Amino acid sequence: MFSGRRFTLCLSCPDRVGIVAAVSSFIASHQGWIVEAQHHADQIAQRFFMRQEILANSLALDIAEFRQQFLPIAQKFEMDWRLSDSDQKKRVVILASKSDHCLYDLLARWQSRELDIEIPCVISNHEDLRKFVEWHGISYSCIPVTPDNKADAYDKIGTQFEAVQGDVMVLARYMQILSPAVCDRYPNRIINIHHSFLPSFIGAKPYHQAYNRGVKLIGATCHYVTSDLDAGPIIDQDVIRIDHSDSIEDLIRYGRDIEKTVLARGLRYHVEDRVLVHGNKTVVFR
Repeated sequence: MFSGRRFTLCLSCPDRVGIVAAVSSFIASHQGWIVEAQHHADQIAQRFFMRQEILANSLALDIAEFRQQFLPIAQKFEMDWRLSDSDQKKRVVILASKSDHCLYDLLARWQSRELDIEIPCVISNHEDLRKFVEWHGISYSCIPVTPDNKADAYDKIGTQFEAVQGDVMVLARYMQILSPAVCDRYPNRIINIHHSFLPSFIGAKPYHQAYNRGVKLIGATCHYVTSDLDAGPIIDQDVIRIDHSDSIEDLIRYGRDIEKTVLARGLRYHVEDRVLVHGNKTVVFR
């Protein structure tokens, strides 16, 4: 009943009376049919968050006209807002290294259309995954990263991301720390999967850190990348229980399953415009 092209309106603004009424009245005045609506008021930050999906063919205006005519409302309520079109699939550039499980999972979900995205290319610092990626009909670029060429390598990655008109960059266990320049260039557009339940065990070898600490839960965290290592806004997390009998190898094996699930879920929330960032926190409308 509610299939077809949709416009998704996401916004946040200082909380006050009349926001929902103003937005809903605007949509209704143009015959818009709202098929999904979610709101959240952060009482501490005194900020309001909203996500609404509207059937595109119900509206009496196109997306450019919607943006233009909605602007006075956005200005009145001091909104940070965006409007997306479901017909414009997000272009996802995947960065991978030698560890392949997250890449395999994302490509399987893409191929089955569970993830409704376009993947214009995969970028890696090794050649290992080329045949697998190209078998899927996806362009593969190898950009080696060494201690001596990092600035140049990351500049090439940014250039290629721009060349393919990427919307979001996904670090599928890329195992390299991007430069602050790249992180700052694409705020909330680079997604990472960290094999730990952040903020615990940041950096390298978190499963070894967890094993040595004797924890009873291990997890994975999908988050936006910032210039602060493993400290960006968190999109999604999950955990699994372990005990004293589990080895480091067991933790790594269990963790791979969590990493795949959490990364795919976090990416889906992002491409469906379900994530609103405020400061170092997110509101995720599942």
